[in-house]
Amino acid sequence: MEERAYAAAGVDIAARSKFAKGLPGILAQARRPEVLSDAGPFSGLFQLGGRYRDPVLSASADGIGTKVRLLRAANRLDLCGPHSVNDIMACGAEPIFFLDYIAGNGLTSDEKTTIVEGMARACAEQGCALLGGETADMPDVYGPGEFDVAGFIVGVVEKDQIIDGSKIAVGDVLLGIPSSGPHTNGYSLVRRVLDIGNGEPREETARRLQDRPAILGGTTVGEALLATHRPYWKLVAPVIEHVHGMAHITGGGYTENVPRILPEAVTARFDTRSWPVLPIFQLIQQRGEIAPEEMYEVFNMGIGLVLMVPADAVTDVQSAIPEALRIGEIVPGTGRAVELSGI
Repeated sequence: MEERAYAAAGVDIAARSKFAKGLPGILAQARRPEVLSDAGPFSGLFQLGGRYRDPVLSASADGIGTKVRLLRAANRLDLCGPHSVNDIMACGAEPIFFLDYIAGNGLTSDEKTTIVEGMARACAEQGCALLGGETADMPDVYGPGEFDVAGFIVGVVEKDQIIDGSKIAVGDVLLGIPSSGPHTNGYSLVRRVLDIGNGEPREETARRLQDRPAILGGTTVGEALLATHRPYWKLVAPVIEHVHGMAHITGGGYTENVPRILPEAVTARFDTRSWPVLPIFQLIQQRGEIAPEEMYEVFNMGIGLVLMVPADAVTDVQSAIPEALRIGEIVPGTGRAVELSGI
């Protein structure tokens, strides 16, 4: 009787139990030998072991923001994978495990499973264990069919190998690794400018996502906006010993993210003409009549990760990462400044 009453209040224990029973198989897709517990216990267990000399843990929490509205409308819940690997790798940390938090109202067990399976695949691709998580049914907090996703990631780095920006020096080269689109940032502005996911029925949102503006060259708005936020660890790990600093270009664009890694008395000078601006950003700028300066303050504009490397290591890094573009340099300056030329 209690279970039926709870279901009427918006929380179906039977459905939740069915979903939970399928989790061990999903988590097994993203395992590491250090994982000591499957889904079920009250906490995940991960053994560092004797592989490390002087390990330091790095941790980060993040969400995907209002992009979830568009993913829901497009029925692409499999694309809610973790991107927070990029935040912990900025200090040189290898991602070792990830936990997810899903909260919503009315998600079916199949939809929840799709979300977690997408996370498991994304974790496995980066060699990161999906250690567990929490799924909360919260009627009256979220509207019917609405949900939110957050992730919590832990990595490890040897203390003497931490990348903290202290080695960044005048003459270092800025190498940019391309993004796949807006990643998970700026979607409140995107939705307003493109008039999508702003309260219209979900079916109408889905229809608008299928628009094909000429500027996108045949790509739909949905394909451009919902492209997965690229994780960069596996790409950068082989050359990480050459890296003096890294900046993950997330919310706040270049002007907020790059200074976080710069030492005093240097300026990061970017030549924005040295990489192609993705068409989706051109569309957003045109539709919203947004000043170029603000675009670089909000969006990644086509570069998802910036590496600061010494000039004599550029060839080695670009040989390992052919898509890495030379986009600027470190010059003398004050106050951890960023200069954007060419806009």
